[in-house]
Amino acid sequence: MTRRQVTNTEAVFYPRILRLKQLIDRIGLGRSTIYDRMDTQSPRYDATFPKPIKLGAAAIGWIDSEITTWLEQRMSAKEAR
Repeated sequence: MTRRQVTNTEAVFYPRILRLKQLIDRIGLGRSTIYDRMDTQSPRYDATFPKPIKLGAAAIGWIDSEITTWLEQRMSAKEAR
């Protein structure tokens, strides 16, 4: 989330949307792998991978906080092993 300072004591948080290039940079997976994670027919399908939201006729994005949660869950699963 992106924070914007409103007053000296109050902060307002806005959701941040990641486009594909930002998502690739953030999670370290390539474009094909990301789309495979979302494709139920793919052997690399991951039901826990965050779904994108539609931003326009041909534009999608991912909610940054959902990506953060997904990464944290993957890190927790690794530590539990």
